[in-house]
Amino acid sequence: MALNVFDNDEYRPPVWKSYLYQLQQEAPHPRRVTCTCEVENRPKYYGREYHGMISREEADQLLSVAEGSYLIRESQRQPGTYTLALRFGNQTRNFRLYYDGKHFVGEKRFESIHDLVTDGLITLYIETKAAEYIAKMTINPIYEHVGYTTLNCEPAPKRHTQLSPVLRDVPDEREPLGDEGSLEERLTSLVRRATLKETDRAPKYEKVHNFKVHTFRGPHWCEYCANFMWGLIAQGVKCADCGLNVHKQCSKMVPNDCKPDLKHVKKVYSCDLTTLVKAHNSKRPMVVDMCIREIESRGLQSEGIYRISGFSDLIEDTKLTFDRDGEKADISMNVYEDINIITGALKLYFRDLPIPVITYDAYPRFIEAAKLTDPDERLEALHEALKLLPPAHHETLRYLMAHLKRVTQNEKDNLMNAENLGIVFGPTLMRAPDLDAMTALNDIRHQRQVVETLIKNEDILF
Repeated sequence: MALNVFDNDEYRPPVWKSYLYQLQQEAPHPRRVTCTCEVENRPKYYGREYHGMISREEADQLLSVAEGSYLIRESQRQPGTYTLALRFGNQTRNFRLYYDGKHFVGEKRFESIHDLVTDGLITLYIETKAAEYIAKMTINPIYEHVGYTTLNCEPAPKRHTQLSPVLRDVPDEREPLGDEGSLEERLTSLVRRATLKETDRAPKYEKVHNFKVHTFRGPHWCEYCANFMWGLIAQGVKCADCGLNVHKQCSKMVPNDCKPDLKHVKKVYSCDLTTLVKAHNSKRPMVVDMCIREIESRGLQSEGIYRISGFSDLIEDTKLTFDRDGEKADISMNVYEDINIITGALKLYFRDLPIPVITYDAYPRFIEAAKLTDPDERLEALHEALKLLPPAHHETLRYLMAHLKRVTQNEKDNLMNAENLGIVFGPTLMRAPDLDAMTALNDIRHQRQVVETLIKNEDILF
């Protein structure tokens, strides 16, 4: 599939800044100072760089031979603790050294002392030489010009150019693209975002990036500030949902505009609701739409709908089908004859959400509303509480309540009214945030009242 980008007036490939990369190349290399004699009681996870219980002065003299020299000694003040002594900037620096299966002096953990020292020398060198530069590198970020701000603008109709010449214009400092795999797989997340277009049907839900500390193999540049991501491991953070790579300090500046990529979102169940709908470019989770369509086509008059449980193994099978096939999952009568399997799969989806449909933040306001005895005041309080829900959560709840209202309209056949459905869906749609067992137990009655009121007044509240 050919991918296009906008004209130069609307999109320009980033110019990756090489200053920090050059500094990393200039950083001192580690030089192990070995102990010439056998040291008793040497920890098995240290090598010949261990010198036993020597003083700071002795370590300083041994390390004076060259920049980047290092050794490990046992502390004289606190026997049984170990110190990494490192020569940098013509002085010896001492760091308390720990081991828990990996070596560390701070947050980063390393397989070997050599890697720890290499990373430390790079960090010390760059942060010494470029402290002012690093402090200012979030100013004038490239992200504003090639990120979602460009994507969300209404582009004027212009001539489109092929993507491949644009990619060739990226400076050689960027890690070279591999020869294998499709063109789309080889794009950085930043360029991928710039080439994507929003469809007319997809709402623009706001989503926070799901940043995780990440170790990049080979040179990588920050997709917010365009500067090199220095170090040997854990050089920055990567969004687990869209693949955006940035410095840890830059991650605090990135807007809440994550657009999840399906190659990062591996499952349907247990996936954050907003993440799923943005990844699939839809208003609501596809599992909600598909299950409700199937239920309304053949289950509205089924006695005990939602109250009667389906066979648990088949419900789990439905979950696996959605996780594997997504929108192509087959949940028709030909596969699952018992409609209670589909209702069970829908309820399981809501229970498995990491953040419930009625979010933890909004939960107290809904419970407070349920406690109000005046019907009008309760409706007004619920109306205000609904405003606290993220857009994707609000839309999903609206759609579900409209469906459950239609279920109650068939009460003569299915024997399910709003109160019964409130009992079923109260604990499913809202969970108490870290409350003690007794408080959580008392809240069950109010959870039922919330859902019951939402169903009965669906046309007013939404």
